[in-house]
Amino acid sequence: MSRWLAHLNAVDGVAENTLTAYQRDLAGFLAFLTRHFGESLGARPLERLTISDMRAWMAHERGRGVAARSLARELSAVKNFAGWMAERDGFDATAILAARAPKYRRKLPRPLAEDAARAVLDTVELQSEEPWIAARDVAVVTLLYGCGLRISEALGLDADSLPLGDGLRIRGKGGKERIVPVLPAAREAVSRYVALSPWPAETGTPLFRGKRGGRLNARLVARVMERSRMQLGLPASATPHALRHSFATHLLAAGGDLRAIQELLGHASLSTTQAYTAVDAERLMEVYEKAHPRLG
Repeated sequence: MSRWLAHLNAVDGVAENTLTAYQRDLAGFLAFLTRHFGESLGARPLERLTISDMRAWMAHERGRGVAARSLARELSAVKNFAGWMAERDGFDATAILAARAPKYRRKLPRPLAEDAARAVLDTVELQSEEPWIAARDVAVVTLLYGCGLRISEALGLDADSLPLGDGLRIRGKGGKERIVPVLPAAREAVSRYVALSPWPAETGTPLFRGKRGGRLNARLVARVMERSRMQLGLPASATPHALRHSFATHLLAAGGDLRAIQELLGHASLSTTQAYTAVDAERLMEVYEKAHPRLG
């Protein structure tokens, strides 16, 4: 397992959080097999697994309350491990790779309406009495909505990125890099924060800092968003990540190209980006239902 995780990290550039989840999922699978067979399993005994054994594991997981979506992720980790062993050691992974993931309905992104997104940007500034903290929070949420960044990507920026130009180099999931355009409003928001911040923007230091000077914690941004959405009467789905969803949905609604949006978001697969077309279609149907003059 350690060699497999090292391979994923070094060769495939899998993110640390994903590696941790994969390790947990695979360890759980192997622990189940030990109980299932009544003995500890090495690499070779895994070859005697059958489809029935795989179904028994999945039934066990569902029985302890694991949702279909989470089980599909667990199976993906197990299959990845088995496939790696098959390539490396000639391991017969037929039964594992043939197991079918449970069907589940993919959750659609829940973006904010355009006016709600603008209202959030205005309201976030009111959540702190300290001008530099208020400016910092505005700068962060402006990057989330204006550039489509993940919260981890925005908070992972260092002062080396300054001054912001027309484009910003982002290191996303799996270490993949992309260039995102930076709107003038985002540049201005970041510049205002940097001018007010008591912490010098030196090379190698975090761009966004907490009160004591360390790198800003994502939980603090989530808290600011929570207070803002409560004041605006927005649903609980109005989170920092919803601003990234809003960025993509609003671009698509304005005629943006799906492939271009995929690049801007840093999605490895177009199928992930296509979820936004479903959101757009859903909104169109709502408008149709309300506005179409029904016959009869």
